[in-house]
Parts: sequence; C-alpha cells; structure tokens
Amino acid sequence: MARQKGIIKLKGTIGDITFYKTQDGHLAREKGGVDASRIKNDPAFQRTRENGSEFGRAGKAGKVLRLALRALLMNSADSKMVSRLTQQMVKVIQADMVSERGLRNVIDGEAELLIGFEFNIRGKLGTSLFAPYVGTIDRAAGEITVDLAPFVPANMIAAPGGTTHFKITSAGAEVDFEAETFVETHSETAILPWNSAPTVAITHTNAVTAASTKPLFLALGIEFFQEVNGQMYPLKNGAFNPLSVVKVDSGV
Repeated sequence: MARQKGIIKLKGTIGDITFYKTQDGHLAREKGGVDASRIKNDPAFQRTRENGSEFGRAGKAGKVLRLALRALLMNSADSKMVSRLTQQMVKVIQADMVSERGLRNVIDGEAELLIGFEFNIRGKLGTSLFAPYVGTIDRAAGEITVDLAPFVPANMIAAPGGTTHFKITSAGAEVDFEAETFVETHSETAILPWNSAPTVAITHTNAVTAASTKPLFLALGIEFFQEVNGQMYPLKNGAFNPLSVVKVDSGV
C-alpha cells in the first residue's frame, strides 16, 4: 500500500495498480494475492481458512452487539469503531479453550475482554467521567443497573470546550450471538447543567430476560450539549460523546 502524492489524485485501476480513497487519504496498491479457489481447497491454506472463519464470526458478533446498543451508538461512535470492535471480538474468540481452531466462538471465549471497550476514541469514558459508579448485573432478576452517588459535574466530568449541559446514558443488553438476536433496554437522565451544583443520586435499571443464560452487557455513556438561546444542541454533533462497556457477565 502506497500513499498518493501530488495535485492530481487517481481513482480506479491502471494495469496492476489500484488507486482509491480512504479516510487516511488517497492510496494505491498492487493487484495480487492467491486465487480464491486455492485458498478454499488447498490443504496448505488450512490455517488461513480457520483464521478466516473465526474472523468472520468475530465480525458477526460485533455487528450483533452494535445493533443491541444502537440507541446509544447513534450519538457516540467514531469512524473506525466497527473495525476496532471486530479486532477485540477476535481476542474474545481466541480465548476459547474448548473448541477446535477454526470453530472457536464468543460463547466459549472470554466476553469479559470487552470490558473497557470504548466506542468513541475521540471521547473516552475513562478520561471523561471521574464520578464513581457501580454497575450491577442481576442475572436472576434480569436487571442491569448502574448507580452514581451525587457529584459536582464541573469537578467530575471532563467536558469538551463549549459544553453547557450533559446527560448520563446507559444500556443493558442480553445478546444471543448464535441466533444473532438481543434484548435491550436503555436509560438516560434529564439534560443537566455542567456546573458546580451537585447532582442528585442517579440510578438506571435496564431490564432484560430474567434468568437468561446469554451474555449480558452494561454500557455507560455521556452526551454533551450546548445551550444557545434557550435551545439544547448536541455539542459538535456528538463527536466527543463517550460510551464504554463497563460490565459483562458471559453466562458461562
């Protein structure tokens, strides 16, 4: 892969060179690689097929989790979040110590490796929210909760410039990675002023299926706003809204 320089940027294919545009700029690469039928059938590419199978499984698992959290992700995600989540799902699958290589999966892996995953690298929860919170997953009752004691927003939330208000968001999700289905509930506070007045205690209870055997997830986030002439506007279209997976119960 090479980076295109100069005034005129090319798109398309000339000979064996393909020119294309990405978020990282205008690039070029040489056509090549192994024939697809050989990869599919040649015993020499067994490991390649196994890796491809698990990578595909990781991509599907990431998609299901993204769909489950879509209500919050619409306001809190960066442009490379999908690929970053897939990479983390690969690690989850590779932690499967039961299944054969190529058949490893999320259920037998370590879904807890998703704890701390930041959906928006431009605004991370870990560097935005300093107020202590307690996340709880009650599998028997089907309740995924988060509690925050009263805190002073100006001291405990590192807000981007221009912020006048914020709200705390959360979601509880029960995800069936095999069936590619989910149950999700999300909660949010009112839009609160980002100032030196303490908040009240915050409790979010997100209900899923009681006594579920599926992996359960708790996501926590913040949305920032700017007040202009009495109207609330998402700050910079939500570019710096953090959202993170803060608790996981794999159910295994």
